[in-house]
Formats: sequence, structure tokens, C-alpha cells
Amino acid sequence: MKRDDPEDTREPGVQAAGGPEGWSPNRRAMRLARHASLRQLQVFEAIARLGSFTRAAEELFLAQPTVSTQIKRLTEAVEAPLFEQVGRGVQLTEAGEALLGAARQIFDSLDRVEMKVADLKGLKQGYLRLGVITIAKYFAPGVLGAFCQKYPGVEVSLEVTNREHLLERLGRHEDDLYILGQIPRSVVDLEIIPFAPNPLHVLAHRKHPLAKAEAIPLERLTEEYFISREPGSGTRATVERMFAEKGLKPKVRMELGSNEAIKHAIMAQLGISVLSLHTVTMEAGTGPLAILDVEGFPIERTWNVVYPKGRELSVVAKAFLEFLKGEEGKLAAKMDRTMKRLRR
Repeated sequence: MKRDDPEDTREPGVQAAGGPEGWSPNRRAMRLARHASLRQLQVFEAIARLGSFTRAAEELFLAQPTVSTQIKRLTEAVEAPLFEQVGRGVQLTEAGEALLGAARQIFDSLDRVEMKVADLKGLKQGYLRLGVITIAKYFAPGVLGAFCQKYPGVEVSLEVTNREHLLERLGRHEDDLYILGQIPRSVVDLEIIPFAPNPLHVLAHRKHPLAKAEAIPLERLTEEYFISREPGSGTRATVERMFAEKGLKPKVRMELGSNEAIKHAIMAQLGISVLSLHTVTMEAGTGPLAILDVEGFPIERTWNVVYPKGRELSVVAKAFLEFLKGEEGKLAAKMDRTMKRLRR
């Protein structure tokens, strides 16, 4: 029997696993498999994504020398440089780009295997990866806690980050589900499921002259100092758009990078701001914050859980989506209680 493939080492008459059209790895693939490990590929992918050995080490909870050693061994296995130094960071070489594509395909395949195994086990075991926008940190842990109490065999991973980083994770399919407010326009097609209210209110110190006023015109706020989120914030963009539609512009005194910092600035009577009601549930009725009665407010928004269209969800992810439907009423009631306390 003639062998057409010089790399076919099977005995004559022996078919590959899976039948006549079966697949078997060639020698090049087997050589790389012998010398490269999944851990090395995981370290490599983290460096490629973060552009830094140091940041990759921090994310993976490894010492930086360990990261360097893993990449050195992987480079030897590939027999080509994978990174080149650019300033203080690194970028992929052509060989690195090729390996990154292959590594992500491997991780996607393993992810599907893990999801299939979890599906076979039902909800006795499983893993849920949830990515949420920063403001969602005020309610997401509580929702996850209740979910885990219902399904104690499920493990969860919660990534809380800013909008830009969350959209990057979404584009790379790093999590099962994502929670955000404003829906992005320039990413992959998404399945969008609204599940809870996310109202924006004008907040001030209880001693502010406008704290007891009613039906405050929007233009009156332009006379007050505003404390704003940093550029790129979804809340900031919404507020600026509202003012711009009326031909107005808020008098921004300072820009701060977190809602906690903004709340402290309001408490210090440095100005007023617009925040999601979720950010002040802990202070409602006990602190110096108050909701101002401003025309056009609250700005009614919703929280949405999203995932790429066409992506097959695991049993655990589907169960979490179903669980969120039952949490909608609870979150709405909590927002109502918070609003009443801040308007006393």
C-alpha cells in the first residue's frame, strides 16, 4: 500500500481514529505539544493582552521571574521570538501573533469542553464568569451571593472594571455574561436583556440651599458647582447630553475617577453631582446626602445583562439569567426605599 503522506507513520491498513476521514496530529504539532504547556500559553496570552510581563504576573498571581521563565521555555519550543520590547511595554512579533490566535482557539475549545461537562452535571457543579461595570459593584455581589445560596455547588468569578476594560473583555469573550448600563455600539452583536432599574438623580449635601426646593429648573443647576466623573464615563456622557439638549453647560469644579470620591466631595460641600441611585443605598437616611427635586430627573435607565449573539450559554449561565428575572422586583423596591429616605 502506497503512503502519500511522508509524515504518516501508521502501519499499512491502519486507519486514523474516527474512520477513513479521521484526524491525527502531525509531527510538528506533536513536537510543540511535547515542549509547550497550557500554563505557558496562559502566561503568554496574559502578556499579549496586557502588554506587560509585570501586569500579567499580577493578574496570574505569579512572581515575575516565573513569568519570564515560562515565556523563555515557550520561545524555545516555538523556536522564534514571541515579543519585542517597545518602550516600557512589549508587543507581539509575527510569530507571537500566530501563536496568540492558536492559543485562544485552544482556550475556546477547552472552555466548550468545560461547559459541556458542567451541563452534564446540571447545576450540582459549574462555573460562572461575570463581568460588571464599576457601578454594578453596589448590587452584583449581593445578587451573586443569593444565586450561590440557591446553587451551592456553583463557583463564580466576578470582574468589576470600568466601561472601557469591560468592553475589551466582551470583545475577547472572556466572561460568560456582562452587566452594564449603556449598550455599546461598536462591539459585536449582542443579546440584550434588561433586568433592573438604574435611575440617575441629582445629589447634594442636606444643608445645600436647594435641598428643600421643589421642581428646580435644569438651568438653575448651571449656577452650582458640579462634580463630574472622568471623560469616558457613561453617567457623565448622559448628563452632558441632557444639558446640551437644553443649550446648557454645567459648571464643572472637579473631575473624579470614582463614585466614592464624588460622594465624599458632596459630603464636603464641594458641589453637586449626578449619580446612580445604586451608589448611595448605604448612605440613605444615615448620611448627609439628599436628592434634589430637579425637572427632568431622575433619568430613567436600566441595567442590562448582555452576551455575544450566537454564543452558546452554559446551564449555569442560563440559570443565572433566569435568576435575575426574580431579582428585578427586589432591586426596584430597594431603589424606591433609597429614594424615599434621601428625600426626607
